[in-house]
Amino acid sequence: SARRMETSPIPVVTVQTAPFEDQRPGTNGLRRKTAVFEGKKNYLQNYIQSVLSSIDLRDRQGCTMVVGSDGRYFSRAAIEVIVQMAAANGIGRLVIGHNGLLSTPAVSCIIRKIKAIGGIILTASHNPGGPGGDFGIKFNVANGGPSPDTVMERIYQVSRTLEEYAICPDLRIDLSRLGRQEFDLENKFKPFRVEIVDSVEVYLQLLRNIFDFNAIKSLLTGPDQLKIHIDAMNGVMGPYVRRILCDELGAPANSAVNCVPLEDFGGRPPEPNLTYAVSLVDAMKGGDFGFGAAFDADGDRYMILGENGFFVNPADSVAIMAANLSTIPYFRQHGVKGFARSMATSTALDRYNFVDFLSPPGSDHIREKDGLWSVLMWLSIMAARKQGVDQIVREHWAKFGRNYFCRFDYEGLDPRAAFYLMRDLEAVISDKAFTSQKFAVGDHIYSVEKADNFEYIDPVDGTVARNQGLRIIFTDASRLVFRMSGSGGGMGATIRIYAETFERDPERHSRETQVVLGPLIAIALKISNIHERTGRRGPNIIT
Repeated sequence: SARRMETSPIPVVTVQTAPFEDQRPGTNGLRRKTAVFEGKKNYLQNYIQSVLSSIDLRDRQGCTMVVGSDGRYFSRAAIEVIVQMAAANGIGRLVIGHNGLLSTPAVSCIIRKIKAIGGIILTASHNPGGPGGDFGIKFNVANGGPSPDTVMERIYQVSRTLEEYAICPDLRIDLSRLGRQEFDLENKFKPFRVEIVDSVEVYLQLLRNIFDFNAIKSLLTGPDQLKIHIDAMNGVMGPYVRRILCDELGAPANSAVNCVPLEDFGGRPPEPNLTYAVSLVDAMKGGDFGFGAAFDADGDRYMILGENGFFVNPADSVAIMAANLSTIPYFRQHGVKGFARSMATSTALDRYNFVDFLSPPGSDHIREKDGLWSVLMWLSIMAARKQGVDQIVREHWAKFGRNYFCRFDYEGLDPRAAFYLMRDLEAVISDKAFTSQKFAVGDHIYSVEKADNFEYIDPVDGTVARNQGLRIIFTDASRLVFRMSGSGGGMGATIRIYAETFERDPERHSRETQVVLGPLIAIALKISNIHERTGRRGPNIIT
C-alpha cells in the first residue's frame, strides 16, 4: 500500500461556521440546486459535519464508511471534501468507488459486506445534473438502507446549532488509482486509510450468488438469442451494464448505449420513463429488440419495455417478479422476506399469499430498490418461461387480474402552497363524514371505504415510517394516493397523485390506462383542487 513519504503529519483544522436553516434531509437525503452546494460558503461542509456528528463519537472512532456518487457534476469536488472531513472526524477507513462512482444498490451492498457504519451517496437520483442541475447527499446506515427518520432528525438538529467543522485541507487523494492510500494525521495514532475499489466487483459477486447466470447467458447468446437494448442514460449504470450484461452475460457490446457516465447526463434528466428515455422507446418500436431497459442516474429506478415498445408499468413489474420468484435459485433456497416498493406502489403485489410487504428497500439481500437486479430478474423469468415480455404480462393479468395504475407529478410547486394543499386535504379526508361519501363520475359511483395518512412497518427490521402520504380507498378497491416531497432549496415541492383500479375481467385488460382511470383522476383533482391552488393546468409528468 502506498504510504505518504513526507515526514510531517497532515494538520487537522477547525473552521468556524454559522448554521443554515434549510438542512433538514428528506427521504432521499438533502437535495438542492447544485449552485447552493457549490456556491454557498460552507454549505457542503456544514452538512457533512452534521452527518458525521450524528454518529456517536465512540462508534465513529476508527470505523469504516463507504462513499460513492452517480457521477454528476460537483461529485468529485464534494468527495474530496468528504474525505478531508472524514479523516479529521476520526473515521478510520473510507471505501470509495473507482473515479468516485458507485450505484446506490452497490453502496448498499458494500456497506453490508464489509460491515461499515454507513455510507454517503452523492446523487439526486433522476433529477438533472450539470452546473444548472441538482445535487444531493444521501446517508445510508449500517443495514445498507437509507437513514430512518430518527437519524435524519438527529442530522437536522446538529445542523441547526453547528458552530465549527473539522477538516484536513492538505489531504489529497487520487480517485482514479485502485488500491489503498494511507495518511498520517496530526494527533492520530493510526494512519487514516482510503481504499479505491472497483465499482462493480462486490456487487457483481452478490448477483452471481442470487441469479443463474448460465440461464441468462444462454438466453442472450447463440443463434436464437434474445436481442436486448439497454440505455444507461449516461448515469452511473454504464460500467455495470457493460461489465455484467455484456462481458459477463454475453450480450453484444452494441446492445448497451449511453454507457459513459457524464456530469450532465448528456443534457437530459436521467429519468427512465416514456418522456425522457425517448431514444429507447423509439429503438424498441422498431421491432428489432425483444427486451429494453433504461436506468436512472444512481441505478435504483428502471423502466422495462417489450418488443415493439410494449410498456411494463413499474407496479406490474414488481408484481410479476414476485409471482415468478421461484425461477431464481437464491429465493428457491432462502424464501423471500420483503419486496421493493413504497406505499404508493400499486397493490398488484397484494394478490399473492405473502404478508403485505410494504418495505421501501429491495429484498433482504440489499436495502435499496435496485434497477439492474430487476432487469436480471426479468431476463431470468424470460429464460425460464421461454416467453416474450408482453406474453408474460398478459398471462399475469389473466391469472391475477390487472391493476390499472398511473402517477401524476406536479413539480416545482411553491412549497407553502403545496404544504397547505396537503394539510387541507388531510383535514377533508380525516373528517368522519368523508368515509360515507360517494362520487358519481359518468355512469360509475365510487364509495369511500377508508381514508388515512399512511404509515408502514418494515417487515425485515420493524422500523416504522409515518406520514407517508394520504390515501383514499374505495369499496371497489380502487384507490387514490397523494404524496408531497419537498426537497426545497429553490427546487420547490413536488406533489404526486397516484390512481389505481383493479380489473378482474380479461376481456377488459387491453384498455387505455388514462381512459380507465379518468374518473378517479377527476375525483382527485376535484377534492384536492390542485389546479386552482397551484395555478397549474396539469402535471409535468404522467407515468
